[in-house]
Amino acid sequence: MSDIRQKVASEVQLILKDLYDLEVEQVDLQETRKDFEGDVTVVVFPYLRASKKRPEETGEEIGNALVERLDEVSGFNVVKGFLNIVIGGAQWSTAFREMAEHPQWGFQKPDPNAPSTMVEFSSPNTNKPLHLGHIRNNLLGASVARILEAGGKNVVKVQIINDRGIHICKSMLAWQKFGEGETPESSGLKGDKLVGKYYVEFDKHYRAQIAELVEGGMEKKEAEAKAPLMKEAQEMLLKWEAGDEEVVSLWKTMNQWVYSGFDETYARLGTEFDKNYYESETYILGKADVDKGLDKGVFFKKEDGSVWIDLTDEGLDEKLVLRKDGTSVYITQDIGTAIQRFVDFNIDSLTYVVGNEQDYHFRVLFLILAKLGYEWADKLYHLSYGMVDLPSGKMKSREGTVVDADDLMDEMEQTAREIAEELGKLDGLEEEEKGELYRKIGMGALKYYILRVDPKRRMMFNPEESIDFTGNTGPFIQYTFARIQSLKRKADALPAVDYDAYELNERERELIKVMSQFPKVIQQAGNEWSPALVASYTYDLTKQFNGYYQSTSILNADTAAEAAFRLKLASTVGGIIERGLGVLGIEVPERM
Repeated sequence: MSDIRQKVASEVQLILKDLYDLEVEQVDLQETRKDFEGDVTVVVFPYLRASKKRPEETGEEIGNALVERLDEVSGFNVVKGFLNIVIGGAQWSTAFREMAEHPQWGFQKPDPNAPSTMVEFSSPNTNKPLHLGHIRNNLLGASVARILEAGGKNVVKVQIINDRGIHICKSMLAWQKFGEGETPESSGLKGDKLVGKYYVEFDKHYRAQIAELVEGGMEKKEAEAKAPLMKEAQEMLLKWEAGDEEVVSLWKTMNQWVYSGFDETYARLGTEFDKNYYESETYILGKADVDKGLDKGVFFKKEDGSVWIDLTDEGLDEKLVLRKDGTSVYITQDIGTAIQRFVDFNIDSLTYVVGNEQDYHFRVLFLILAKLGYEWADKLYHLSYGMVDLPSGKMKSREGTVVDADDLMDEMEQTAREIAEELGKLDGLEEEEKGELYRKIGMGALKYYILRVDPKRRMMFNPEESIDFTGNTGPFIQYTFARIQSLKRKADALPAVDYDAYELNERERELIKVMSQFPKVIQQAGNEWSPALVASYTYDLTKQFNGYYQSTSILNADTAAEAAFRLKLASTVGGIIERGLGVLGIEVPERM
């Protein structure tokens, strides 16, 4: 059906040229609103200056020309400035045949020789485990990568691990002082949770020292700087930077604990990366690029020796890129890391999946890279997403009040178990099969609930609300897929499908019409970096199918030929649901 849409759009271009001597680069077709007759709509307002006629007249002229030129167009109607075009029934049967006979219909195969696009996401700190905010980041990044691949792009997935700095030293110092040699093996804790435990431990003792100093008459700000623990952590950081053997050894050991813990969490989330970048290696990047920028006049040096860029003409301000002692700041590292990535991989674009608190940072970074003369700077994109809140309030990692990612996933599986057992959805299944289903349902609920929200929006996550077998939820869509699989298992031997002989009823025509939008949705979701578009489409398709299922006999059709066609229609819907949920990282169960 995507072909007929393209055919209509191309023909409208020719008609505009013939009727009004108007050349347009492309004609955008919209889906016709449900309260009007038609399948696709052309908005004629942009062409009125050339036609020199009223919207209704212009629409009539274009519509008449379309009916005359294209056999696929069976009629049209004009509502004000909207030309609603009716596609003939035979075209829907042809479109369905294409969908049904191509298992990966809707997806495009990437050209292995074409440049890739890079997606950076996750990017955790090694002083604590992943939390709910990381879950949204990971789900967005991994889903965007899958959507881009489904749209025909080669994709490279990377993360940068923040494995250096004072926050790392806080965990290390607390472990040295209070850990008594505790390890993941001896404690039974995942490595990232063990290290996070000592990050909280540091803060607890540090606050106690501050309170003691304030009680002794010191100002709070001075107490924060002079607390013995903070001074020790700063000394440890200096030792790390100087390559102290003992400190570096401990740093490597504790970081490895964290990486092992992260890997377990990533596996549960369905997250993987093609390359990890480490801040302990990238922090030296960017200085040489700043020197080149100084020579070009992109940057300027102040009297104290610090280096800046003036972005006031762009509505921003002056931004520091090198301190007076020659050390870099975060923007310096990001400049160098971006450049290094285009050296490391054959990429032509790069997307950063980072929360919206970093909007300003990325505006500055992209402007600097453009001023340095990198042509790919206009192919950099910041997928800026909103924070995730819980009914219980904000998260604070220093105080140990974050919602741990592993704990949340455990809770989702347990909630899925409780609701499914209460509804009796899984009666008759073996315990092992039930356990696997609880995992799929729980993770499907979590992923869908988060990804159905526009990334730019701040969101409230309610675990219990997300696991519902009715409404706009992952389990509702999964249940529909399982229902289709059940139909396929129950079906007796049926004849081969005769696409041309079967006469579509109105519900089938409408269902195929929704199905036909899938490739366009995948492309649009990739262009807008929005998994929410795929989630919304998959839910709409599921609702449309359930309406058809309730009103139409599938296996008990009047003839075997009808049953064969309708089962093929149901099976093809199931395939699109599976692919739609698949790019969201959601698994589909064969039975529920």
